[in-house]
Amino acid sequence: MPSNSNVLRIANCSGFYGDRLAAAREMLEGGEIDFLTGDYLAELTMMILWKLRQKDANRGYATTFLKQMEDVLGLALERGVKIVTNAGGLNPAGLANELRALAAKLGLHPKIAHLEGDNLLDKLPALQAAGHPLKHLDRGVPLSELSGMIVSANAYLGAWGIVEALNQGANVVICPRVTDASVVVGPAAWHFGWKRDAWDQLAGAVIAGHVVECGTQCTGGNYAFFREVPGLEHPGFPIAEMRADGSSVITKHPDTGGLVSVGTVSAQLLYEIDGPAYFNPDVVARFDSIRLQQLGPDRVEISGVKGDPAPATIKVCINYLGGFRNSMTFVLTGLDIEAKAALARETLTKALGGGQQLDALEFELIRSDKPDPQTNTEACALLRATAKSQNPQLVGRPFSNAAVEMALASYPGFYLTTPPGEANPYGVYWPALVPATEVEHWVVSEEGSRTAVPHTKSQNDVSDAANAAAAVQQSPAVDSVGKTRKVPLGTLIGARSGDKGGNANVGLWANDEAAYRWLAGFLTVDRFRELMPEAAGLAIRRYELPNMRSLNFVVVGLLGEGVSSSTRYDPQAKGLGEFLRAKLVEIPEALLDSGK
Repeated sequence: MPSNSNVLRIANCSGFYGDRLAAAREMLEGGEIDFLTGDYLAELTMMILWKLRQKDANRGYATTFLKQMEDVLGLALERGVKIVTNAGGLNPAGLANELRALAAKLGLHPKIAHLEGDNLLDKLPALQAAGHPLKHLDRGVPLSELSGMIVSANAYLGAWGIVEALNQGANVVICPRVTDASVVVGPAAWHFGWKRDAWDQLAGAVIAGHVVECGTQCTGGNYAFFREVPGLEHPGFPIAEMRADGSSVITKHPDTGGLVSVGTVSAQLLYEIDGPAYFNPDVVARFDSIRLQQLGPDRVEISGVKGDPAPATIKVCINYLGGFRNSMTFVLTGLDIEAKAALARETLTKALGGGQQLDALEFELIRSDKPDPQTNTEACALLRATAKSQNPQLVGRPFSNAAVEMALASYPGFYLTTPPGEANPYGVYWPALVPATEVEHWVVSEEGSRTAVPHTKSQNDVSDAANAAAAVQQSPAVDSVGKTRKVPLGTLIGARSGDKGGNANVGLWANDEAAYRWLAGFLTVDRFRELMPEAAGLAIRRYELPNMRSLNFVVVGLLGEGVSSSTRYDPQAKGLGEFLRAKLVEIPEALLDSGK
């Protein structure tokens, strides 16, 4: 463990597999940092890595990480910056070996360790036989009822394996499926020497990790009020300045684009969450305890975070092969859009024998056309047809060719956006829980020695009861709001949305207390459903986070079986919050005028 300095600067250089390659060098050259971290995994990414591994058994990791390390590994070693990443994906040992070969080629000699134990694929039968049903977290269905081929099953490991690897002197720690926040929690716990029951400190690091995990999303990227963000064409990546008490300051290197404000940090905190109890393998962080304060330009303090003891269970990300899918998009132009769409649907369905041989045949009409169009493009709408089947032949060329064959025998102005193509496999996400005692956690050194890392023993069986109770919260309606004006909700309120398997979350925040009191009283579950008709018939969970002047809504099942399987135009619900902000609502004029 290093000498205990007051602040540990943990930088992020990747928020997803495909993020800006230059970010690693930017973070190392832009100013002083102690750790460089990167998040490359998402639930969808695990399926992508599985597909890559089918083509090459030696792959299954984020290859872009190697490109970044080829550019900056020498600089990191020279400056004493340690690197922690989850780029190992499905093959952390393979990535560690490739990095060692790369380092040797560059004449470098870093100490590289990797973690194992998350892969439960071969253990699923034994787990079920031992009485662990691995029920789907949202549907309650046991895994035994699943008929599809399971391709991956990875437990979300915590931070203590990272701590052990750093204790062994590792310069680089390659992780498999750990929680996104763990790449921040591990370095902080190691540096400050936190004990396993330092719940508040660990929870504070989890919150800081959640903020920086998605890279520039907390420095102005995807921000509702993006016009306030300077230099958004090239925002700087974030840094979490961790303190020994678990509090932190979120910032970025000076003279870089973007913005770190209470608003940008709030937006990221609300991204892809459920209730106030935020479960990690090492601690349960309480989102309802978070306090944010703007300390200065591009410096936001996170403090007051409370943590509950580690849960007895660990989340498992299971992906199975759902089948094969194909899509074709018809362009509809000018007049009679609804009639043209109906003709295209009826013709394609009939050409496919009524669609009875398919698992699904779905159509989505996207009305992007405008009345009295000024350009040809403004006259266009889209009809997206998606077919699914267990048989790739049925949804391959027979499906896409059937769409093409309509070209000269259908509605006027017919054309498609793509040529005919073959079907692609799609995965389905199955979230489940498994007792932490059933998951192994190993640190594997460069020499091949293996060190077991025990999970934190739960002091009680923490369940999701707190979130279930919080979901029924409802602030009283505001009795007197004075004169109102009908304007877009987003005139006053920010939003950020995302996916969690088949569920979508929409977090909304206000910039001051008066606006929050109005929002909390105005936006009930019924009002949310009214503004978002797509949620009709679906369960909606509503949570209040008054410390952050925020609400969070979870729409259960909006994305079907999950991102890879979803046939929605926006399968990850990225634009759902912006859709809600565009809805016209009656807002008190006093609130609108005070914001001018």
